[in-house]
Amino acid sequence: MNATEKKIIAVIEAHREEIIAFAEDIENHPEPGFQEFRTARKTAEFLKKTGYQVEENVALTGVRAHWERKNAQQGTGDTGRKNSGYPNVTVIGEMDAIGCQRHPKADPHTGVAHACGHHAQMAVMAGAAIAFSDPEIRREISGSLTFLAVPAEEYIDADKRTVLREQGIRFGSGKSEMIRTGVFDRTDLVMTTHVHMVDVKEDFYLGNPACNGFNAERVTVRGKAAHAAIDPWNGVNALSITSSAIQMMGLMRETFREEDHVRLHNVIRKAGDVVNSVPDEAVVETKIRASSLERIQEIRQMVDRAYDGAAYAFGGKIERENLPGYMPIRPRMADTVLVEAAEELGLVYRNVQPGDFNNACTDVGDLTQLFPVINFTFRGFEGRLHGEDFHITDKEKAYILPAKLMALTIYRLLRKNGEEAKKIKESFTAVFDKQTYIEYIEKQM
Repeated sequence: MNATEKKIIAVIEAHREEIIAFAEDIENHPEPGFQEFRTARKTAEFLKKTGYQVEENVALTGVRAHWERKNAQQGTGDTGRKNSGYPNVTVIGEMDAIGCQRHPKADPHTGVAHACGHHAQMAVMAGAAIAFSDPEIRREISGSLTFLAVPAEEYIDADKRTVLREQGIRFGSGKSEMIRTGVFDRTDLVMTTHVHMVDVKEDFYLGNPACNGFNAERVTVRGKAAHAAIDPWNGVNALSITSSAIQMMGLMRETFREEDHVRLHNVIRKAGDVVNSVPDEAVVETKIRASSLERIQEIRQMVDRAYDGAAYAFGGKIERENLPGYMPIRPRMADTVLVEAAEELGLVYRNVQPGDFNNACTDVGDLTQLFPVINFTFRGFEGRLHGEDFHITDKEKAYILPAKLMALTIYRLLRKNGEEAKKIKESFTAVFDKQTYIEYIEKQM
């Protein structure tokens, strides 16, 4: 470990209690996606105090802090990446909490809690930001650093999306909306982290395993009302149509291949109004997960046939509202800079291996379609993700060590004129650029 790396560790250690307090403050004030107003304000205050230029209200509640090294050899004084050739590393922290009403720290009004560890991510980002606020450390790196506090990683349901569209939010998640609005236009490489999402015994899991993507739709089933006792034969039961469609989906499961990791979820939002009338309207949200964009679309067509077939059988009608979801994660093995940083810290870790898979979904998947994403996950908690028993048990492993790993990796990417970041960027092949990504999402709407 060289002198700069020792300095990075020392700076984070010196601010240890501040980092922990920041995480616990966010944990104790959970907020839903695109409503993280207090979290955003606290984050902006923290980053401003640390000395960064801060932009607020990004994608409604997001916060962006930026630092860029001025190149003395540029006579114009322009520090833009286009002219300097230096890479940008964008560090992600997710602000939102998850609906979990029975969690002991759930907000009594919204029912959300930090049962997915996003407050720990925010601590990691904060610790790295503190390290690179130090002038001596900044002198040893080239390029630019962006710290993004991102809203709404968790799924936003159909009713909330309708309200958000009136506020200018067109896409369904924070990262997707930020891609659309140009927040990532200058990004070359992304760094993300999370508490462990797969069953890993080691304290750290380096790399990004493959992960499901999803798409969703809100289906309104139209039937015909009639008195449930006097003349039910004159009605068309929307709940029966819905139940039949869901049963057909269940029977389809035997046709799903294991390697496609298909998951179907249904929530019936409405199924009639009064018990003594034949239900004339039912509303269902259906979520389709799979390991590839192609398979998601194939399963969606099967689901749509189930709804259409059930409606035809009973004489009802189907109305659909498509709800674009998240893209699958393109797997990335642990980068050398990340492994070296973990070794320097003496961490207990294992690397992502080919075939590792996470059945959950995250909008980090969208980022992996456009950028190289360096990722790691960490322990320091007990309980089930999204469960009422989730809680932090080890602040060192959940807040401090991940911040050190993040900061050391950033340093190794951007030292020596950013040569490691440049290598990663040059070896990466994107599936989409910004425009084709936007076009793809809009076709799903």
